[in-house]
Amino acid sequence: MDQSVLIVDDEPNIILSLRFLMKAEGYRVRVAQDGSEAIAAVQQEAPDLVLLDVMLPGRDGYQICEELRRMPACANTRIIMLTARGRPVDAEKGLATGADDYVSKPFSTRDLLRRVRDLLPVAAA
Repeated sequence: MDQSVLIVDDEPNIILSLRFLMKAEGYRVRVAQDGSEAIAAVQQEAPDLVLLDVMLPGRDGYQICEELRRMPACANTRIIMLTARGRPVDAEKGLATGADDYVSKPFSTRDLLRRVRDLLPVAAA
């Protein structure tokens, strides 16, 4: 598997756990701690999946998601928004901005992995 995941979050503990979880599943992992870093990372190499926090310094995750969806390089990139905002209206907004899925924190790592696997099926060898 040579699929890549970009983690966009500003919380070091969440970054640490998500990086460990994704690497253990065999994904190549990169990290961005704000919107500017995320856009720069995507311009360098579009990931297969973005784990995107909503509450970030500067631009929020909704704005970043919309920007990623406008980038031709991200046409096939999957986006899962991760957030402490668990109200239905927040999830609707995330999906309306182009996210493929919306996961409220705290989340089950087993559930998150299932969602990632659903969006990134293993390519035939």
